[in-house]
Amino acid sequence: MIKAPIDIEVDIPWLDQKLFSLGKFSLEVGEALSFIAVIVATLVISKILRLAFNRLASRQGVIQHTSAYVIGRIIHYIVLFIGLIIALTALGIEITELALVASALGVGIGLGLQGLVNNFVSGLVLLLEKTVKVGDFVELTNGVVGEVIAIHMRSTWIRTNDNVDLLIPNSEMVSNTITNWTMSDKYRRFRIPFSVAYGSDKEKVKRAALEAAKNVQYTLNTPGREATVWMTGFGDSSLNFTLGVWVQPEQVKRPTALVSDYLWAIDDAFRKYQIEIPFPQRDLHLRSGFSMEKPDEN
Repeated sequence: MIKAPIDIEVDIPWLDQKLFSLGKFSLEVGEALSFIAVIVATLVISKILRLAFNRLASRQGVIQHTSAYVIGRIIHYIVLFIGLIIALTALGIEITELALVASALGVGIGLGLQGLVNNFVSGLVLLLEKTVKVGDFVELTNGVVGEVIAIHMRSTWIRTNDNVDLLIPNSEMVSNTITNWTMSDKYRRFRIPFSVAYGSDKEKVKRAALEAAKNVQYTLNTPGREATVWMTGFGDSSLNFTLGVWVQPEQVKRPTALVSDYLWAIDDAFRKYQIEIPFPQRDLHLRSGFSMEKPDEN
């Protein structure tokens, strides 16, 4: 006996219920749920693809961390764009109508979304140009320093050494002057200024400062990156010097603590060698302006 195939149709009336109508366009419950499902699926797929790519890149060891981050962000944007097209199609919007939406979006950009688009394009420039990368230690024009944690669609996330998170618009990161302490080389030389009293033995001062630098454990002493001492000038009450030291990469992101460590070591060395630090000196001249004779009573 041959059985005919059975077609099963599931009719859910409430899915066909209209939410609203706008001209020729009408939105049904099923279309709205499909739109939401596509958006959620797009975000999940994007995250899975980025995690899989980052895991593959870390295993292979061929792609650097910064390059993997850039490629991951580009994958995220591409998946979001494709998912948005599919989601709009699920709403019943045809491709020709999408062109109208794009033109309307262009008008919106011209009217009030310039900043958002500018930040998005600037974010792409940062990702592709790699002048500022995730993990870099940067200094902003207002003197704030911190590590780049992430480069998002609209802003760059920077965390200071005080664990304060700053969200800087990408356009400012592109247009303003940014000092990147770790752009091409993780090693950096710091200059530690200090002063001694007039009359101090300069050779002893130099020896004490170099010994202090040697006692700080993260000071580099490789060829071409040795610690050095410069005499930089004559102050009102002091001889001025600067200690130049190269430090290990992990210390570059701790400038305040680093300067403190070297000043601490220099003070200990000065106490050892009995080198005096300067104190303000002022010459006081007294001039008598009165007579010691007894005034005439007449």
